[in-house]
Amino acid sequence: MNRASTPPVKRRDSHALLRRVGRCWQLYMLILPPVITVFIFHYLPIYGLQIAFRNYRPTRGIWGSDWEGLKWFVQFVTYPDFWPILRNTLSISLYSLATFPCAVIFALMLNEIHSAKYKRYVQMVSYAPHFVSTVIVCSMLIIFTQYSNGIFNNVRVKLGLERVDIITVPGYFADLYVWSGVWQNMGWNAIIYLAALAGVSPELVEAAKIDGANRLQIIGHVTLPSILPTVITMLILNTGNILSVGFEKIFLMQNSLNLEASRVLSTYVYEIGIEGGQISYSSAIGLFNNVVNILVIALVNSLAKKTTSIGLW
Repeated sequence: MNRASTPPVKRRDSHALLRRVGRCWQLYMLILPPVITVFIFHYLPIYGLQIAFRNYRPTRGIWGSDWEGLKWFVQFVTYPDFWPILRNTLSISLYSLATFPCAVIFALMLNEIHSAKYKRYVQMVSYAPHFVSTVIVCSMLIIFTQYSNGIFNNVRVKLGLERVDIITVPGYFADLYVWSGVWQNMGWNAIIYLAALAGVSPELVEAAKIDGANRLQIIGHVTLPSILPTVITMLILNTGNILSVGFEKIFLMQNSLNLEASRVLSTYVYEIGIEGGQISYSSAIGLFNNVVNILVIALVNSLAKKTTSIGLW
């Protein structure tokens, strides 16, 4: 009896689904263009991943190129500069990740401003650097750190220190990269936390005030716990880019004297892929990068689920 009754139930479910789709077909048509766009530009290119396992020749095509297996991955891992490049990439990425709380703290500070006019002014000033191009930001860094007349060196002279060609010193490279990024993006990154703060229950805040809590206690016991899911979600997403240090800014700040600290995976891929024409080798490094990022985001998500019961999945 159960076997005989199963097909009609499935048919009824499928008919009900078709009726629901038919009633809301306009909404489905609205989401169709982005779905097609994502499929074309994000899923179809996955077909090209096999280039990382072949000795790709453009004249022979992907399927016509010889299969090499893990040759390029082994070549990359055994490359003499593999560990220095990986160390530079990880150090800059982890340094950038360590500045993650800056946007959260800035959003909390903005949320405590009661003057609407002053708050809009601070927001405008803090958001503006995000719209400055990376080329302009790097040009500003080079000008500010000039040996002869840069503002940083002028301050050093006033403090009784010697002038230093800062942009060429490997030890300063990560600091310049990370903190210029904080200045450029902190205000913009704070937007999502300000949106989360707008959803904090006023009743909870008022109850805390009635109980005698001061501002810091309200932030620690009411505000932060309310936006914690948003903070953890953004932290997990940021850790997913642990090896994806931006190419453009690194490349513009890079010179022959700071290569010791500025040579990262993205610039190495540019060297061998674009300049050297080793397409399969560079594709293998890119795939290695993506696999590590996926593993890291899965690990961080698992840890977040165990410690806070909050995660992406």
